[in-house]
Amino acid sequence: MDFKKLLPYLISIVTFIIISLAYFSPVLDGKELFQSDIAQFRGMSKEIQDFRKVNNEEPYWTDRAFGGMPAYQLSAYYPNDYIKKLDSLLRFLPRPADYLFLYFLGFFVLLTILKIDWKQAIIGSLAFGFSTYLIIIIGVGHNAKAHAIAYMPMVLAGILLVFKQHKYLAGFILTALAMALEINAGHPQMTYYLLFMVLIFGIVYLIEAIKNKTVINFTKSIGILLVAVVLAVGVNATSLMATKEYAEHSTRSKSELTITPNGGKAKQTTGLSKEYITQYSYGILETFDLFIPRFMGGSNNENIGKDSNIYEFVKDVGGVKQAKGFSENAPMYWGNQPIVAAPAYIGAVIIFLFVLGIFLVKGSLKKWLIAATIFSILLSWGKNFDFLTNMFIDYVPLYNKFRAVSSIQVIAELAIPLLGILGLKAFFDKEISTEEKLKSLKNSVIIVGGLALFFTVAGTSLFAFESIGDARYENMAPGFTEVLIADRKSIFFNDSLRALILVLLSASILWFYIKGKISINLLYIAFGLLVVVDLVAVDKRYVNNEDFITKSKLEKPFPMTEIDNQILKDKGHYRVMNFMINPMNDGSTSFYHNSIGGYHAAKPRRYQELFDFQISKNNLEILNMLNTKYIIFPGDNNRPNVQLNDEANGNAWFVDNVIIVNSADEEIKALDSLNTKQIAIISSEFSKELDNFTFQKDSISNISLTKYQANELIYKSNSTTDQLALFSEMYYKDGWNAYIDGKLSQHFRANYVLRAMIIPKGEHKIEFKFEPKVIQTGNNIVLLSYGLLLLIPLGWYFKERKKDDETPQ
Repeated sequence: MDFKKLLPYLISIVTFIIISLAYFSPVLDGKELFQSDIAQFRGMSKEIQDFRKVNNEEPYWTDRAFGGMPAYQLSAYYPNDYIKKLDSLLRFLPRPADYLFLYFLGFFVLLTILKIDWKQAIIGSLAFGFSTYLIIIIGVGHNAKAHAIAYMPMVLAGILLVFKQHKYLAGFILTALAMALEINAGHPQMTYYLLFMVLIFGIVYLIEAIKNKTVINFTKSIGILLVAVVLAVGVNATSLMATKEYAEHSTRSKSELTITPNGGKAKQTTGLSKEYITQYSYGILETFDLFIPRFMGGSNNENIGKDSNIYEFVKDVGGVKQAKGFSENAPMYWGNQPIVAAPAYIGAVIIFLFVLGIFLVKGSLKKWLIAATIFSILLSWGKNFDFLTNMFIDYVPLYNKFRAVSSIQVIAELAIPLLGILGLKAFFDKEISTEEKLKSLKNSVIIVGGLALFFTVAGTSLFAFESIGDARYENMAPGFTEVLIADRKSIFFNDSLRALILVLLSASILWFYIKGKISINLLYIAFGLLVVVDLVAVDKRYVNNEDFITKSKLEKPFPMTEIDNQILKDKGHYRVMNFMINPMNDGSTSFYHNSIGGYHAAKPRRYQELFDFQISKNNLEILNMLNTKYIIFPGDNNRPNVQLNDEANGNAWFVDNVIIVNSADEEIKALDSLNTKQIAIISSEFSKELDNFTFQKDSISNISLTKYQANELIYKSNSTTDQLALFSEMYYKDGWNAYIDGKLSQHFRANYVLRAMIIPKGEHKIEFKFEPKVIQTGNNIVLLSYGLLLLIPLGWYFKERKKDDETPQ
């Protein structure tokens, strides 16, 4: 092995390690990044983590949120998950430096496959990894999204290895492994968006194949890649099948209801509502944030410091302390998205190189990257570009399963720096004349520099800089809107001027090089510094050392309160309702208690409907049937109080009668005034379970919970007649099995979400065990796929060897 050939790659990897650790330097002191979403995740997964430590196995279920739900989309380790072990090897740095390193590494692999010089590849990798959107998703805790994005370039590298270099075996292996890692990252939305990018690639290259009459080679390449993808899916079969199974019970699936909580007619959809899907739609003007970071003000909590109009205004009104706090969290963002944590800034330097690439790069790669960029930006506009968005929601499979359409811009986040670095490569191409390079450089400066100059000179007079949320501040302090707008104009001007300077510096470096004033190595250093300074300066506004906390605080993100301690003295199995916060957007309560609420992007659908139709309307009977024993509510000065609910039904109870209903609408409405202790609502789909059952009073009958753990509950019952029992646990047919005295027995749904079953007379032991078949079925497919993933390349290799041996020398 030639060490000299490996040296550039070793230098690159070491560079990425150093820069990743330098950006997130507090990890070297043992600190960890506080991520709001991960704090919620820790609350939601606390029971699962504790169970895993004690039992050294997976529960695959938790009772801590939404009355109970599968753990597949929370925290689940699956058997024989060797791809996760490979992922762990690649992410060897402390978190979150591991994600940043993975960004760099993935993009470097892609550029290397495209035969980009390693020094240019380092610059491109830094540009991709430090893209502000990719940094802020780490900052807020969208780890799975960051994880999936990091593997996107590797998947594309495998595809290009097959299509561009015709290295079919190497491309097959890289695609299969990279796609397996991509799927394993566990963010289907990002993987789905990657599919769009691949489809656009396929269309562009199919057109080229037809023109060049190479359709046979195109078909061969597609066939190889399809096998690779199938195997990648296969090695992730358990998680994919479990996710698909749960998706059918989640808010991402079609509701059976035809009515709304207010009594209106519900819109029938197989996925999320259009309003929810497009809630986060990128503004058309907001697209300029890719080039000028605070074009739309930056974020909802922008730190503009003491040298601002807001600071002076608030200081005069409320004092220095209030002024400092407000100026460090100023509502600068004036777009229409509900919340923006940071602009999706790609970089003025990279945008300039992207435009240069449009002029200099030739062929299908450029067409693909431009088409992908335009496609992603148009779709990111969401409700601001209704025609296209509605068409995709209505007709494109799975598009209506995902929200926050603005995040499809991740395609542009990948395509723009890729074409930018291809443009830089083309600038050094000796086959392109100096005249063409200078002309392209001039045109790029006119377009990109001209745009920055225009906004610098005239931008503050073009827009109102007003936000729909400004009125509330004006009501608090008359005159506040005026100073708010003044600061928005100020940062708009400063960032526009900043973009202009960066474009001119970039152009100057290239001009000096082409005129022979500087060497190529000096150019690389200059561009590397420009890219890093440009992006890191913006990134540090939103994710910096101040966001790190000690490990002990991170592991216990929600300190135990006096009320938590008071409730936890009760060692029984019960639920807690916390009205101090939006229950359906709260993972904190789950850290200590079995919560009525929870925090998840795909909540159990029937439970969400139960909340919307009943719990949100303060139907205490519903809280009773969920065994809600403690209710936390705001008292004087908004201090939390707790109330014991003596009316809670307990873990299980016998009812005296049933009402059979014929639809989900009837089922949910029948709960409006139901006495849940005496009557059960049963859907007609389960009525056959009651065919041979007759209600008989038994005043001494009883049923109680004797053992609880996340995936197993044991009850004992005693009655002189057969009884219909209800359990305050969520009905989930795909996994929960019921046993009476060790014999598998039927159970069914009652009261829209609960479990019910006929208990025969006498003394009995009733067990509920979570035994999802999907885990074993998936594991069988996983093992088969790993076998094929190993055997196919080996067989391929030996076949090629044999062919070479038989070829006459």
